[in-house]
Amino acid sequence: MAKRKDARVTVILECTGCIRDGVKKVSTGISRYITQKNRHNTPNRLELRKFCPYCYKHTIHGEIKK
Repeated sequence: MAKRKDARVTVILECTGCIRDGVKKVSTGISRYITQKNRHNTPNRLELRKFCPYCYKHTIHGEIKK
């Protein structure tokens, strides 16, 4: 039997605020979260509001490619 593609995939979410402001100010790093999403329910890129310890506030974290 052929294997089916899994609906759940692991994705990495990266802070969009740190990427934009990284050139202007000294940043110690970029905040990243690892989570899962259902490929059938959310086919487009995932964006969630999460806390960024480097920006010290809640920012939008977007899905990046591995």
